[in-house]
Amino acid sequence: MSKNGENKDQDSGERRSGLGGDGPLIQPKKQGVFSGLWSNFLAGVVVVAPIGITIWLFYLLITGPMARLDSFVKRTLPVSESMREQVLQVLPGVGVLVAIIILVLLGALAKNIVGRSFIRVGERLFESIPIIRNVFGFFKNVFETALQQSDRSFKEVALVEYPRKDAWVMAFVVGYTKGEVLSRLDDMGDELTSIFIPTVPNPTSGFLLFVPRSDLRVLKMSVEEAAKVVFSLGLVVPEHADGAEAVRKLESLADEAASKRPPLKERIFKSWKN
Repeated sequence: MSKNGENKDQDSGERRSGLGGDGPLIQPKKQGVFSGLWSNFLAGVVVVAPIGITIWLFYLLITGPMARLDSFVKRTLPVSESMREQVLQVLPGVGVLVAIIILVLLGALAKNIVGRSFIRVGERLFESIPIIRNVFGFFKNVFETALQQSDRSFKEVALVEYPRKDAWVMAFVVGYTKGEVLSRLDDMGDELTSIFIPTVPNPTSGFLLFVPRSDLRVLKMSVEEAAKVVFSLGLVVPEHADGAEAVRKLESLADEAASKRPPLKERIFKSWKN
């Protein structure tokens, strides 16, 4: 066989194998019927599951704790034969509304001097009982920490190297470290930060780490967007606008507009002619 014939056979072989010519480098795998049905099923689960779980949780909340709170408050309200009292007893949700109003009034009372003095007396009473003081102190610390944290708490998402170097995980910034932990780790710097590393796909469990803030790479995404990434095992990623890419697009649009614009002499001639 001649040399030209060998080259032709080689070129045709490259085209068939996707190594040359117009053929694709990687031949896409055809999707079977079963795999297509399974993909559609997973897409349906992604759409229906969040809606169904949300409705189910709210149903349990309304028919469970809120219903018990409503009936409890209604039983404590004074009973009379007036039409207004009978309507309040029958109307659903009145007990929950009364409980919310009472909590608001207690919160307003706790902010003034007289209210704080009464609250201190009650706290001393609970703290004087051996077993009750432990339970009371635990829940008091939990709610004070959750409701009175700094403005930075749970509002930032960052990347940190964990569990080894060059392996990065997504973490939620809790706030600056305080208390005995900060005093024991004073050699780490003033900006020692508490971060929470969630497990995937269940972000309610995880690891609490204390690291310098300089070790964090803070992301622009919100906590809600980061939670979606964790829930979806990284399949749902929020859109990210790259500044350099945006500049390149603007430059290409400007060049395209400039190429379509007529030359300066032609524009001057048209304006003079008009």
